[in-house]
Amino acid sequence: MLMPHPAVLRRLVEEYESARAEDAETGAGRASPRAQDLAYTLCVSTGTRDVRQALEIAHGMLAATSEAPAEARHLGVP
Repeated sequence: MLMPHPAVLRRLVEEYESARAEDAETGAGRASPRAQDLAYTLCVSTGTRDVRQALEIAHGMLAATSEAPAEARHLGVP
């Protein structure tokens, strides 16, 4: 499986969580089109079909990336 670039993945997660927070504030009851698009992209990026699972995997990937030695991150080695 291809691994999304950590910066792209981080931005996707942040934008999705922000969109869902905005949805909750408006009390819409369902995800906005923007949140739905971001959920789809997160699922594709993580190889999943469920956004909850996609977020779990994304957070794990980001944690692993931040724990990797700086030299390995620079070389693109997980």
